[in-house]
Amino acid sequence: MTISPIFRHLSTLLLCLAGASALHAGNVQLSGSSQKIIEVQPEKSTGLDRIYVVYNTEGVAASYTATSDATVTWYRYSSLGGGFAEEISGIERNGRVTTLQQVYGDMGYIIDEGTQRTFFWITDYSKHALMLRSASVSAESDCSMAVVNVNGSGDPIHYYTINGQQKTLDQHIETTYYTLQYDDNSKTYNQIEATHTSESLSENIYISPAPLCDTRFTVTGDCFQKQWGSYNQARTDSWKTPAVECMTYAEQVPHTSGDDPSNEIGSSDEEGLGGSAPADITFCSVTTDAVIHYEWQFASDPEFTNLTYRFNDKNINYVFREEGTTYVRFVGSNDDGSCETYGETYTVHIGASELKVPNAFSPGASEGVNDIWKVSYRSIVEFECHIFDGRGSEICSFNDPAGGWDGKRRGKFVKPGVYYYVIEALGADGKKYKLAGGINILRHVVKAGSSVVNPE
Repeated sequence: MTISPIFRHLSTLLLCLAGASALHAGNVQLSGSSQKIIEVQPEKSTGLDRIYVVYNTEGVAASYTATSDATVTWYRYSSLGGGFAEEISGIERNGRVTTLQQVYGDMGYIIDEGTQRTFFWITDYSKHALMLRSASVSAESDCSMAVVNVNGSGDPIHYYTINGQQKTLDQHIETTYYTLQYDDNSKTYNQIEATHTSESLSENIYISPAPLCDTRFTVTGDCFQKQWGSYNQARTDSWKTPAVECMTYAEQVPHTSGDDPSNEIGSSDEEGLGGSAPADITFCSVTTDAVIHYEWQFASDPEFTNLTYRFNDKNINYVFREEGTTYVRFVGSNDDGSCETYGETYTVHIGASELKVPNAFSPGASEGVNDIWKVSYRSIVEFECHIFDGRGSEICSFNDPAGGWDGKRRGKFVKPGVYYYVIEALGADGKKYKLAGGINILRHVVKAGSSVVNPE
C-alpha cells in the first residue's frame, strides 16, 4: 500500500499530538440514534478526545462545527491507527458545519481543521450486544474462590488508539452476592452485599475471596444497557459456601482491682498475656456460618507440633499455673474438613516464682503509705500465711498472696512491738516456700509541726 503525501503529513502531526493538539470533541455532534448516545472519556494516553457508544449506527450522522473558516478534512482509521487514516469523501458542508451523513461503527475518526484536530472513536454496540442466558456455580469453586459459569454472548468491545494500540472498553458487568464482614466493635460477623465487576463477558467469573455465607450470584450487564434501560440478568441457584473464617480475642483477668496497688512483682509493667501465675485468661472466637468443627489448641512450640491440650469449644477459660511459655490458637473447619481457618496465635508466658517478706510497717500512720503488711510475690499458685503475737496467739490468716494485714485485731490497732508470721507457699515453677520471721510494728507519734516514729 502506497501512502500519499497527505497521509505522511498526517502521521507527522499525530506524532506531535501530545504537545500540539487541543481537545475539540465538544464540537462533534452525533444524531439519528434511536437510543441515547453514550460518551466515554478515554485516557489521555490514547490520543482520543472521546469515545461514542451508539446502540446501532444505522442512520446515525456526525457533524462538526469548525472554530474558524479554515478547510475541514475528515479521516477514518481502523486497527492500524491514525497513521493509516483515509480521507472520507462526500462530507457535506454548510458554513462552518461539516457533516458525515452515515458513520461507520468500530472506527476511529480524525477531523483536521488546519492547526486544530479532533480525534474520536465510534463503537457500534449492536455488534457486541451482551446477552446473558443463565448462570451456575462451577464445581471448581473451593475454599478461596467461587467460580460462576455464565452462558451468554457478547464479545469484548475493543477500540484503537491513534497509534494503533488495542484497548478494551470497560462494560462494567456486575456480579452481586452476599458475604460476611467482621465488625470489631460488636465482635460479630454481619451479612453485606458485595459486587465483583468484569470488564467484559467471560465464560467464567472468578470471585475471590469466596463468599463467607450461602448465597446466590446475580450477573447483570452491562453499564451501557443500564443507561438504555434494557439490561439483562442471569442468576445462579443458592450456593452452599465451604469457605470459613474466624476472628479471635483473649482477655486476662487482673489479679487485683480498684485503686489498691498490686503487690505482685512486675504486674503493672508486664506486656502480653501471662506474667505472674495464676493467670486467668479467657479465649473467645467468632466464626462464619460454615465453621462446624472447632477447637482451641495449646502447644509447647509455635508450630503446634506438640499439642498439650485441645478443647472443643468456641470460648474457653483457662488458668495458667505453671512456669513456661504456652502457645494457644483456634482452629475451625467446615462440615467435611476441606476448608480450615486459623485464629491468631497467642503466646502466654508465665515467669518464675518469687516471694519477698517485709519485716516492718506502720499501720494507722499515713493512709496508703506502708500501712498494710504485704508480701511481694510473683507466680505463687498456693499460699497460706498466719500471723501471731508474742504469746503465740493467732491474730489473722489469709491464703491469697495479694492480701495483707492492716495491723488490727478485732477491728482495733495492736500495740507497737514485734509480731510473727509463718508462710507456706508453692510457686508455678514447683518451688516450695516455708518462711517465718518477725514483723515490727512502728507507732507513729504526731507532734506540733513535725512527726516522729516511736518504735515503743
